[in-house]
Amino acid sequence: MASARELIIVAAERLIAERGVDVPLRDIAAAAGQRNNSAVQYHFGSRDGLIDAVASYRIADLEQHRLLLLAESETQDVRSLVSALVVPMLTVPYEHGATHYARFLEQVRTHPALAADTNLDRTERTAVRLIIVRLDRALGQLPAAVRRRRLRVLPTVLFALLADRERAPARDDQDSAAELVDLIVGLLTAPVSTTASP
Repeated sequence: MASARELIIVAAERLIAERGVDVPLRDIAAAAGQRNNSAVQYHFGSRDGLIDAVASYRIADLEQHRLLLLAESETQDVRSLVSALVVPMLTVPYEHGATHYARFLEQVRTHPALAADTNLDRTERTAVRLIIVRLDRALGQLPAAVRRRRLRVLPTVLFALLADRERAPARDDQDSAAELVDLIVGLLTAPVSTTASP
């Protein structure tokens, strides 16, 4: 049986996905079956603490799968790195009961709990950090400023694409995964316009 803390996390993931980050905390507590309106504050301290906990809730399983994919990959090219980042997000959370994970990420993408500049150094984000560092190296033919901008926009685009896929009533997971990887690879490797500033 799930703990009160886990019930709140799952309820928050769904309600934030459906209604945005400003959903009342008492609504989250009620959806989690908690009679005490201050249950969220008790377990997480604040809205920010709750969002951080929800964002971290599925990270361990995702990171484990990403590390396995990185270890199994014979090449460290852009496609294999993007696959290691993206493919676990298409399956792992849903194998563990998620229904609104990508839409939650889309809602909170600018929250400090997900910001790359503050989170890539966290121990539990080792695989993502390795992927970003290796992507930066693999994209070495691009000017440094272009690489930084593209890697900075990567989560925004990825979360939006994942949320669109999650909202789709029916999907072919195999084709969906390949197409999503193609889109992200295209974003990262597109030629630099001659009019773009480096």
